[in-house]
Amino acid sequence: MTQSIHDLRLALRDSAKKLEDAENTINNLRTDYDNQLQKKDEVISMKELIIKEKDAYILKLEQEILKYDTTFVSSTDFNDGIDISTSARTSFLDGPSTTKHQRTKRTAISAEPVQHKKSKDLRIVLQACDKSDRTKEFLRDAILNNDFMKNLALDQIMLIVDCMHPLEHTKDNLIIIEGDVGNLVYIMEEGMVEVSKNKKVLTTIGPGRVFGELAILYNCTRTASIKALSNCKLWAVDRQTFQAIMMRAGMEKRSEHLELIKNIKTFENLREDILSKVVDTFDEVRYTNGAYIIRQGAKGDTFYIVAKGRAQITKASSKWDTPIYDRHLERGESFGEAALQSEETRPFNVIADDPNGVTCLVLDRQSYREIVADELSRLRREESCKYARKNTTFISGEDERDLKNLRLVDIEIVCTLGVGGFGRVELVQDIRNSSKYALKQMKKQHIVAMKQQEHVMNERNIMMTTRSDFIVRLYKTFKDRKYLYMLLETCLGGELWTLLRNRVLFEEHEVRFYSACVIEAFAYLHNKGIVYRDLKPENLLLDSKGYCKLVDFGFAKKIGLGKKTWTFCGTPEYVAPEIILNKGHDMAADCWSLGILIFELITGNPPFSGTDPMKTYNIILKGIDAVEFPRKLSKMASLLIKRLCRENPVERIGYQKDGIKDIQKHQWFEGFSWECLKKGTLVAPYIPRVEHDVDTSNFDYFAEDDSPEPEDDLTGWDKEF
Repeated sequence: MTQSIHDLRLALRDSAKKLEDAENTINNLRTDYDNQLQKKDEVISMKELIIKEKDAYILKLEQEILKYDTTFVSSTDFNDGIDISTSARTSFLDGPSTTKHQRTKRTAISAEPVQHKKSKDLRIVLQACDKSDRTKEFLRDAILNNDFMKNLALDQIMLIVDCMHPLEHTKDNLIIIEGDVGNLVYIMEEGMVEVSKNKKVLTTIGPGRVFGELAILYNCTRTASIKALSNCKLWAVDRQTFQAIMMRAGMEKRSEHLELIKNIKTFENLREDILSKVVDTFDEVRYTNGAYIIRQGAKGDTFYIVAKGRAQITKASSKWDTPIYDRHLERGESFGEAALQSEETRPFNVIADDPNGVTCLVLDRQSYREIVADELSRLRREESCKYARKNTTFISGEDERDLKNLRLVDIEIVCTLGVGGFGRVELVQDIRNSSKYALKQMKKQHIVAMKQQEHVMNERNIMMTTRSDFIVRLYKTFKDRKYLYMLLETCLGGELWTLLRNRVLFEEHEVRFYSACVIEAFAYLHNKGIVYRDLKPENLLLDSKGYCKLVDFGFAKKIGLGKKTWTFCGTPEYVAPEIILNKGHDMAADCWSLGILIFELITGNPPFSGTDPMKTYNIILKGIDAVEFPRKLSKMASLLIKRLCRENPVERIGYQKDGIKDIQKHQWFEGFSWECLKKGTLVAPYIPRVEHDVDTSNFDYFAEDDSPEPEDDLTGWDKEF
């Protein structure tokens, strides 16, 4: 027994020794492994450093190349809705791309300007085409399944369905030819078609699909071809009919609502521009026959106007009694007005009593307070975008220059500052006194071909009367047989777009300064009833002190306070939803674009961007809440952007009761000196290097114009230019 215990002890000691040896071996192996891993980490770190140095050298070379890049405007690939694939949702969580050379200038687009001022002037007669109920239902369902057209109101969709006409194509026919100008949107009812681009097949489309929808928004060329793979039956509607439907429906409904609201005592003394916002604030709600609109005893904060149909009021003496009929409410009558002042206990029931249902205009208390309440207390509202112009110290004495006798022959070209779709911008000097200007030269032939005569005249008329330190000054205009000329203030600090291209993105304090310059410009324009409609970094110039100035007023329009305009125009990433849906737009569209600008300057990318314009528009229609905000954006900046980019225009900050002042008072601008900005004493975050009055080092290089001279235009459309 004793021997057994002794043997066990020896065996235990032997096992312990072996275990200790094994642990020592493992520790030695671990140490060796850690040493090898550390060496590999050092090698990796060294190689990463080498890669970073090479990346920096590559970027430096790319910047040098860009200085000699003659491309001023990249031609946007205007996909017309043919590519029906769904683009992945863009995430900005990892920050923007650092490949600076990929940032290209964006081309703004515009439909033909709308000439009609009132709904009665819409002379296009909508021609309905006979079709069966089954066909109407098929077409309606196809539209409701389309990413863009499903956003239209149902009554607009049914009008489009009524106006669609049939087309037939035999096998191998080309329905759409790449490069042709588009004017129709199609719905496939029978057959199969093939989509190709640059002779490469992309996809096929079968029955029930919509294609070519970009063509009904504005004039553009087709970017792909559609060939019939079998005998096909389609339905189509043209751009003029579509826009007439959208505009007429919107204007007629707006006019009806305005008349109803004007007859309500609460709103009868409001100014026209405030009434316009009130109209936009009301929601249109439909109730089926027999549905309760409000119930007696319930708490409520909404006010109602009967817009269509009739409703009955019933009332019970107590909660135990059966309600009895009191009277009927007809079109134009209202109820629930007390709820606008404070929470109301409903004193009666209102029940829809019409076989066709009842439609009411509904306003909630919060919206009422934001838009109307202050107006009723003083009956005379200060200008929604009040801008108290003050004398500044940083505008030079250009106003006093003697330009009255300046002739085109007195101007000598120094060099080119930029090249655009309609022509060139040259740095020029007055040979009489060596004063320097920027001369914008536009081809009349191109303006007429693009049907932009009205926009050019608007630009001239608006800029000639504009006097703001945050807007490039137009001094004089000239014209000859081939060109129109605009003599402008020089801003030799270059474009904000160029700075963004080189920097990739800005810090928030820098963006605060640049956006403040834009806000001051908008305050001035909106106070004069002018909507700008083309905000983007490409249209912001820096002066020698680094201050931002708005330039290029080709899409600006004086619409007046409380009015709307209907022309589709802007840069795809920056257009507001109401422009895309042709609902009519006003200064609120500029507030939307300001939110996009702030987002892009901070993150390096706009929040809405697709592989083609149609996809971009569809992403915009999903709303700002569908965008993943990057971590780089502060909470206050994110809140401001979301308030600027509300889907409903009347809910946007900058368009509410205090106008632009609401933006200036936002927490993101806490501590910012607006007074110093207006006086020109605030130091800009970046001061461009401008050594003399012909220093163009802040602009890209552009080769001399070797294009053939345009044809003469003596039609006289530019008589007042």
